[in-house]
Amino acid sequence: MPDVALHHEVLRLRTPLVTAFGELRERELLILELTGPDGVTGRGESAPLTPYDGVPVEVAAEALAVYAGILQSFDDDTPGALMLEACREAADIPVALAAVDLALWDRAGKRSGRPVATLLTDAPLDRVPVNATIGAADRAGAASAAAAAREAGYGCVKLKVGLGDDAGRVAAVRAAAGPEMHLRLDANGAWDVDEAVRMIDALSPAGLELVEEPVHGIDAIRAVRERVAVRIAMDETAGDFGALIAGGADAVCLKISRCGGISGLLAQAALVQAGGAEVYVASTFDGPLGVAAAVHVAAALRVTAACGLATLQHLDVDIPEALAVRDGAISVPTAPGLGV
Repeated sequence: MPDVALHHEVLRLRTPLVTAFGELRERELLILELTGPDGVTGRGESAPLTPYDGVPVEVAAEALAVYAGILQSFDDDTPGALMLEACREAADIPVALAAVDLALWDRAGKRSGRPVATLLTDAPLDRVPVNATIGAADRAGAASAAAAAREAGYGCVKLKVGLGDDAGRVAAVRAAAGPEMHLRLDANGAWDVDEAVRMIDALSPAGLELVEEPVHGIDAIRAVRERVAVRIAMDETAGDFGALIAGGADAVCLKISRCGGISGLLAQAALVQAGGAEVYVASTFDGPLGVAAAVHVAAALRVTAACGLATLQHLDVDIPEALAVRDGAISVPTAPGLGV
């Protein structure tokens, strides 16, 4: 009979991040440890973020308590897919299911002596390109962060917009980052359709790789995409029913927590790619387990667009050496399981 332990962690951001949905100061994580009779422990992480996914930490914690009882009823040889499905039938909370899914993959990798990426595909990437995230609300701070990203070898920066003085901060970032840097904007749905079109047209001379979630909703995103020359990506709206096959965006940002873990992200990526859109992966300022899982799945999907996974340095946490960012990329952990 497996043993299940649950832990609650609170990680502070080194500097508060200003977004269109408010200021982010800390991340609450729920850690699940699943140990089989063979003594091998798999670890997973639930990282609810209420303003983003609408799931309070208390709801995720209640679901995990239910899952713990279910997991303890299986034997050591029960297929992980059956264990995950039993949990889903009891409480279909993707951000909580992610902890179970990650623990199962971590344990499977450790039992086989292989990193998770090699369980997912025979030819994963060795390194996953990542972007630096800039949340500074003033021009000087944004420019300083862009210059630091350039010096660190990043090839892409993402600037939070919809905060006021967007034009000034975009210009400051472009000047500091240089002409070769890919510049990605993330509005977190701050605009309506007409406002988004005006803002994107005004900001596009700076040279934009894409604009992420300029508005919320499938129809609204499609309307913006039809009226601007810049590529449009879907993030929060990807959680809406039917969004992944709606064909309303050029790219879709998928996240471990919202998808319900590695298994769910792989399934959703297949839908997005079948519809002709590009997939890239990001974190909701997850902890090391969530970021490691995202790196493994991005490597398995062979994602070439910069992924939003260089987020651990924003948290007051010791960054595992396996997840260090070097020259704008994270090497895929090589230790068994998730590798952290």
